[in-house]
Amino acid sequence: MTHRAILTIFFLTSFVVAFGQQQHVAEGRTMGTTYRVIYFDEPLNRDFGAAIDSLLVAVNKAISTYDPDSEISRFNKSKKGIRFEGPHFRDILLACREIYRSSGGVFDPTVMPLVDAWGFGPGKSQHLATATIDSILTFVGFDRIRLKRKKVCKRDPRIQLDMGGIGQGYGADVIYSFLKSHGVQHMLIELGGEGMAAGRNIKKDRAWTIGILDPNSTPTHQFFKAYVTLGSEAYTTSGNYFNYKVINGRKHGHTIDPKTGRSVAHTLLSASVFAPNCTVADGWATALMVMGPERAIETVSKEKGLEAVLMYSTPDGEVETYITPGIRERVVLE
Repeated sequence: MTHRAILTIFFLTSFVVAFGQQQHVAEGRTMGTTYRVIYFDEPLNRDFGAAIDSLLVAVNKAISTYDPDSEISRFNKSKKGIRFEGPHFRDILLACREIYRSSGGVFDPTVMPLVDAWGFGPGKSQHLATATIDSILTFVGFDRIRLKRKKVCKRDPRIQLDMGGIGQGYGADVIYSFLKSHGVQHMLIELGGEGMAAGRNIKKDRAWTIGILDPNSTPTHQFFKAYVTLGSEAYTTSGNYFNYKVINGRKHGHTIDPKTGRSVAHTLLSASVFAPNCTVADGWATALMVMGPERAIETVSKEKGLEAVLMYSTPDGEVETYITPGIRERVVLE
């Protein structure tokens, strides 16, 4: 499972006052990455920066494994489970359960002990002998969690959760819901390379546009493979671009298969997903990266509400792109 969404999408916008509306920008750091929110709010021109930051602090306090006092950290350290303190931890667990079931268990946030074992989490990397992985797999599986109205319980005290494959999308949805509730109609939200779009880019008087990184990019040389025109929808990309470990001379990407316990070894390089909300988009992008190209193409062709741009390598080392029919006319390839 993808431990943390990769920053593969960048804004093609800048601060400006145009067409009588002031463009507001709220930005900062959260969940180990950056966020940027662009919105237009005429005639009130309200500054929601402090409110957005407070919302993300609350989300982080619920689902961050890097905060030892967060709800998810307390759950991970508990023997039987915990009571919910606020809405966020329960809400994201409900979303996880739905995607877990729909994906046949390919998306599974109980993969946390495997993420740690591979060295992609806050814990220390273990020696990854087959016996170690098989031992961890005995307590991996979201069906080992019981989700109730006021609490979440675990059937094995060793069960731990990781929201790295869905948390940033959930955070983007929280911001989106807040701004919509205050009457904001035109916005582009980005949190760690994924987010929500609504309305239009008033500055340029056209739809919002985002770019998807070319898989051949490096941390110091990043360039786009595709540009996508957005409607009012969520966007997210998962991939093994820069986040990997070299163990015994072999490169291991950060996407962990919860079925095998191992980092995935297939030709799917990145999965960009477009959906009605970012929690769903983020979770499915993670699931597709586990599946590989053939199964991912089959899944996005059948799953209602999902559009995707999938990039995969061919036997001769070239990068091929699959685009679902519903979004094809809005994608421009370089």
